[in-house]
Amino acid sequence: MTIGWNDNTPIYRQLKERVVGMMLDGVLKAGDALPSVRQIAAEYQLNPITVSKAYQELVDDNLVEKRRGIGMYVTEGASEKLLASERERFLREEWPAMMQRIRQLGLNLDQLLRPAAPGGAA
Repeated sequence: MTIGWNDNTPIYRQLKERVVGMMLDGVLKAGDALPSVRQIAAEYQLNPITVSKAYQELVDDNLVEKRRGIGMYVTEGASEKLLASERERFLREEWPAMMQRIRQLGLNLDQLLRPAAPGGAA
């Protein structure tokens, strides 16, 4: 799998967001082990310190736990915690801008709920 890194955001933060996305998508579940720092660093040609920083933020957020000598594991309730915080963030940060754009375009609920036609035409 190839990852394209965005130059506008630190790589450790992008890596953290990818792990968070995997948790939200159910790819990583409670009790699952994260790949080792060395494995991720080698696979994506990253500095191990960058990977460690991303993993440490996940630990700080109580989404993963360090098990001395055996690795990092997704904590119980991590997915539920993430889902609740992402919903809150969406409603606080993203939804208001969407609502403003919907009003600007004069869209109504029927138009928003209608499936898009192939090729983008509604």
